[in-house]
Amino acid sequence: MAADSGARRQPTFTKVDQLRPGTHGHNLIIKVVDSKMVVQRGREGGPQGRQMRIAECLVGDETGIIVFTARNDQVDVMKPGATVELRNAKIDMFKGSMRLAVDKWGIVKAAESPAEFTVKEDNNLSLIEFELVTVVE
Repeated sequence: MAADSGARRQPTFTKVDQLRPGTHGHNLIIKVVDSKMVVQRGREGGPQGRQMRIAECLVGDETGIIVFTARNDQVDVMKPGATVELRNAKIDMFKGSMRLAVDKWGIVKAAESPAEFTVKEDNNLSLIEFELVTVVE
């Protein structure tokens, strides 16, 4: 038995242009291009002091950009200009277009160092409309 069996393997990182509808388990290093709050509900001192905040953020890397739906504490990390590491991200479909999201099984954290790449803003994967096609065999 390897003495080092407790070591976690290094995650493999995906590029934005490799994302596809219905996929999950993506690890990405992205830059936040823009962020706007779309939902802000609840108040301090409400039931368990819970607030609900959702922001739609335009994020990307050197291969393209996509809309990331940030929820609650994730909103604080997703500031324009920030380099962010996403772990176990998934693709949700919203009105036929892809949205990147991280649920409770994933991690959204500020990257240890700023990204060296320039975001490719003319390849927006969230602008591609997908159609659900039922295949009969």
